Order: sequence, then structure tokens, then C-alpha cells
Amino acid sequence: MDGTPKTRKATGHHAEGVAARYLMSRGIKILERNVFSRGGEIDLVGSDDGTLVFFEVRFRGKGSLTGAAESITPTKQKRLIRAASFYLHKHGLWDSYSRIDVVAIAPGENTKYRIQWIKNAIQV
Repeated sequence: MDGTPKTRKATGHHAEGVAARYLMSRGIKILERNVFSRGGEIDLVGSDDGTLVFFEVRFRGKGSLTGAAESITPTKQKRLIRAASFYLHKHGLWDSYSRIDVVAIAPGENTKYRIQWIKNAIQV
């Protein structure tokens, strides 16, 4: 992300760290990172004023044909919903308020990153 060639996994991990710091600076309590289940992967799980939030972090570098937020396909949306459902079931949290947000990260012009936080981006 800083000009050094990296693997896709390393870039994703770095973007998740950037997103976590950004969210924490805005009052989100990060509960878990990289949660894997049969349903899929959840990048970040956090708490926003009593609401359980599942975060999908997307990074797109310079020259990408699509923006970070636009890169979430209908198939990916279904996987995120399934992963969130598995998480809620596994932890007995079906009665909890929850939502799925997207944090889109791209290189900035005046700052290092341009970050867009889209609340309730994926509807069940």
C-alpha cells in the first residue's frame, strides 16, 4: 500500500489495520478481527453504541477500474450475510441489533488514504 510490493493477504491485513484505527478514532470498539466460519470471513467485528457491527474492509489502489465499495459483488454480499448469520447463531446473539458496514480505502490526494465508511451498506 505504500509502494512496496506486497502479497494480497499482506495488503488486506494492512488495510484492516488502517480501518480499525479509523473506526476506533470514531468511537467504535473493535471486538474481533478476521473471524472465519463456515459462512465465510468477517474482516472486523465491532460495537457501535450497543449495535454489533460486521465490517467488510475493501482497498483499491491507484489505477483500479472499480472503486473499493463498488467491488462488493452480489455474491460477496450473500457471503457476508451468511457469515454474519453464522456469527450471530454461534454466539447466541440473534436478538442483538446488528448491521453490516463497509469501509472503503483508497490512496488519497491530500492525505495518505481516502476512507469512506458506509453504514448499513448491506441489507439482509
